[in-house]
Amino acid sequence: MKLTCLSKGSGVHFPPCHMVELCGLRLLLECPIDLSALNIFSPISAGRQTDLSGFISAEPWYKTAKNLHLCDASLIDVVLISSPAGMLGMPFLTRNPRFSAKIYATEATMRIGRLMMDDLVSMHSEYVMFYGDGERTGLPEWMGWEELGRLAFKAKEAVMGEDGEELGCWLPLYSAADVNGCMEKVQPLKYAEEACYNSTLVLKAFSSGLEIGSCNWKINAPRRNFVYLSSSIFESAQAIDFDYRSLQGADIILFSDMSTINNIEEDFNHIGGSQSDVNKDDKDLILGDASIPRPVLAEDDTSELLMDNCEILEENDKMSFITSYIIDSVREGGSVLIPIGRLGVALQLLEQISDLLKSLSMEVPIFIISTTAEQTLAFTNAIPEWLCKRRQEKLFCGEPLFGHAELMKEKKLHVFPLLYSSDLLLKWQEPCIVFTLHWTLRLGPASHLLSRWHAISSCLLILEQGIDAEMALSPFKSVSMKVLQCSFLSGIQSHKIFPLLSILQPKLVLFPEDLRPLCTPQNNSSFSFLFYSVNSTLRVPSLQDEFEGRLMTDLAFQLQPRRLFSKEIAIARLRGKLVLSKGKYLLLSPKKPINLSSLRMLLWGSVDAARLLVALKEKGIDCSIENENTVLDKDTQSLRIKVSETATVETNGTETTICTENGTMAALIHETMSSICEGI
Repeated sequence: MKLTCLSKGSGVHFPPCHMVELCGLRLLLECPIDLSALNIFSPISAGRQTDLSGFISAEPWYKTAKNLHLCDASLIDVVLISSPAGMLGMPFLTRNPRFSAKIYATEATMRIGRLMMDDLVSMHSEYVMFYGDGERTGLPEWMGWEELGRLAFKAKEAVMGEDGEELGCWLPLYSAADVNGCMEKVQPLKYAEEACYNSTLVLKAFSSGLEIGSCNWKINAPRRNFVYLSSSIFESAQAIDFDYRSLQGADIILFSDMSTINNIEEDFNHIGGSQSDVNKDDKDLILGDASIPRPVLAEDDTSELLMDNCEILEENDKMSFITSYIIDSVREGGSVLIPIGRLGVALQLLEQISDLLKSLSMEVPIFIISTTAEQTLAFTNAIPEWLCKRRQEKLFCGEPLFGHAELMKEKKLHVFPLLYSSDLLLKWQEPCIVFTLHWTLRLGPASHLLSRWHAISSCLLILEQGIDAEMALSPFKSVSMKVLQCSFLSGIQSHKIFPLLSILQPKLVLFPEDLRPLCTPQNNSSFSFLFYSVNSTLRVPSLQDEFEGRLMTDLAFQLQPRRLFSKEIAIARLRGKLVLSKGKYLLLSPKKPINLSSLRMLLWGSVDAARLLVALKEKGIDCSIENENTVLDKDTQSLRIKVSETATVETNGTETTICTENGTMAALIHETMSSICEGI
C-alpha cells in the first residue's frame, strides 16, 4: 500500500486530497477546488467591473488541488468523495476522455454537490457575459510573466505557490454539460450501504457529522481493511452524529482531519507539551509509542469524553451571539449580508434569527438568493437518514425537518434565484437579512450587495473564519460596514484525537506530519504511527503475510479428512477454484468432482528408519542399514537402507529417494512407506 498526499487543503471548503494505491488499484480521495484563490480576481458589481491594481481583471480560472494535475487520469480506478466540497473539482477529471474511474459518494453529498456545481456555473456566467465567451485554448493573458509580476504579493503567491509549482493547477471552469457528464459517473450510496468494486474492495460510508451527507469511508480489501477518516464532528445540530464505532477494528486509519493545523500551537499548549519534545528529523515508524500524555481511561469513560455536549453547547452559544449581533444591526437600520457556504450552519442560523425576531415581535424580511436555493431547501426536508436525531423525531411527529418551510409559508422568508429580478424587486425592502450560499465575495449576489452596503456603518457582514478578509474586502474601498468573522466547528478537537484512536484500535495510523507535535512518547499506546506530508509517497508496510479464504459448503462436504498420528488434527486433500469476491477469497467446488481414490497419496515428514525396516521385513523383504550418521551438513543426516540386492532407499531430513530398476519392487517399497508415513 502507498499513500501520496496531493494537498493538505485549507478548511471545510477545501478538504485534503490523497492518492492511495491498494491491491493494485489507485484510489483518489476527494477532488476539491480552492475557491479562496478567486480572491485574486476583481469582482463584478452591479454590471461594472472594479479595476484595481494588484488584482486580475479577467474571467476567472479555478485552482484545483495541488499536484492533482500531475496525475494521469487514466490510471485512477476509484474516487471517494466525503463531502460536497470534495466533489467540486470532479468535472475537471470526468471531462477528460481518458478518465474511466468509478466515483462513489453518499446520495446526500451527490445531490448537494450537484447543486453547488450548478450554482457555481451559473454565477460564473456573469463573468462570461461581461468579458465575452472568447476562445478557451491556451493560457490567458494574465498568466504571462509580465502580468503576474504586476500582482500583489498575496495574489502572486495564490497563483504560483511558493516555488511556482502551482501554476499548472489553474483550469477554466467546466460547463453545465460537463456537470451532467460527471453526475452520470457517480454511484450514490445510502447510509452504510455496501458497494463492491472489481470484486476486490468493499466500500461503506458512515456519517462524519461535519455536514449533511458528509461521511468517512471504510474499505475492506483481501489482506487488510482501511479507514479514511475525514474531518468529523461528534455531535451536530443538523447532521447525524459522527458514527465512529462503525470504524472500529481497522488495520489502518488514514487520519485526514487537518482542522487543528492552523491552531496547532494553541492545542499544544493545551496538552502541556512543547515543540522541543518532538524530534522532527525522525521520519521512521513510531511503533506504539506516540500519543498525547493522558490518563488511561476505560472505554465507557473515553466514550463519555468524546460525546460530551460541550462542543454543541459552545456552538449554540456562538450562534446566539451572532444572532444577537445581527438583530442589533437591524435595529440600527442596517442590512445584514451572510455569505456562508456551509449548508447546515446557514440553516441553523436562519432558524435562530427567525426565532429571535419572533420573540421580539420584529418583522424583518429574510432573503435567500441563489439559483439553486429552492432545490437545496426542498432537498433538506427529504433526507432524514442523514439528519440528527432531534430532526428525525420531527419527521415522526409530522413536522418539517427544518424551519425554512414554515417561514416560507408565512412569507417571512423569500427565496429567489437572481438578485436583479422583477419578483425580488417587488418584495425588496431594507433593512433586510440576506443569505447567499457562496462565500468568496467574488461570485454571485454577495459581490453586488457588498458593493451596495460596504460604506454603510450600520450594515453587517458575516464571514467564516479561514477567509482572508483583508484580501477579500480590499477591492471594496472604504469599507465602513461592520465585519464579524466567525469560526464554526469544523473537525475533531485536538484533545479528542487520541481518545478516539484508542477506541478505534487500529494497528497503524497514517498521521499528518503537521500534527506530529501532538504526538509525544508514551509506552502504553497499542497502535503505531507513520507520518505523511504533501507531495511525498509513503510506503505502508504489510501487516500480515498470510490471508484467509472461505471454503464453500458444497466443497466442504467432499472432504475426506485423515487424522494425523503426531497431532490432534485431521487434514484433507481437495481441488477447487480460488476466486476473489467482495474483498474475500473463496474456494469453489470444481465443475466435475474428483475421485480421491484414484489419486496418488501425498506423503510428508521425515522417514523413521527403524519403523521402515520393521515394515519391510513384515512384507518379507530383506533389508539393512548400509551407512549411518553420515553428516551432509550440520543440520542434516543421511541414511542408506539396502533393500534386497536390487534396491536402496536414501533418506535425509528433507527427502527420501527409492532407487531400483524393478518397478514391482519400487511399488512395494512405496506402499510400505505409505503405511508408516503421514499423508493424504
